[in-house]
Amino acid sequence: MTTRDVPIRDESIRLGQLLKLADLVDAGADVKPLVAAGEVSVNGEPETRRGRQLVKGDVVTVAGESVRVS
Repeated sequence: MTTRDVPIRDESIRLGQLLKLADLVDAGADVKPLVAAGEVSVNGEPETRRGRQLVKGDVVTVAGESVRVS
């Protein structure tokens, strides 16, 4: 599995914002059910908070696709 880097402007970004920025979801409304279903992991651990703050180096995986905050 390859991991794609997604650059951010600030020191941190919320999980829901990153999923949209990385094109892992089509719309913001898609984030909540995806996270609630346990289909999102951060650094290998399931994450259920769409507002979780991510920092550079964090790896988010959804449906077998991984992105790294950079």
